[in-house]
Amino acid sequence: MNIQIEKQADGHYLATSDNLQGSVAQVKTIGETVEIAIDVAEKLMDRKFWSDAVDSNPVFSFLLDDEEDIYSVTDGEPFNG
Repeated sequence: MNIQIEKQADGHYLATSDNLQGSVAQVKTIGETVEIAIDVAEKLMDRKFWSDAVDSNPVFSFLLDDEEDIYSVTDGEPFNG
C-alpha cells in the first residue's frame, strides 16, 4: 500500500493513499501517521483474506444462481431513520 504524507501549514501531517480512495488521516506526528497506516493495512488485509475465503468457498456458490437473485431496487420500503 502506498501512502503519501504531507506536512501541512498548521504543522499537522496529512496522509492519503491512492489504494484507498477517500481515505485521509490528519495527525500531529509522523509516528501517529505510520501507526494509523499500519492499523488500516492490517484491517484491509484481514478483510481481504476473509472476503477471498468466502468468494472461493464452493459452499457459497449457490448464491450465484439466478434463482437467488430475487431482489430489485424497487423492493422494500424506504428507510428514513
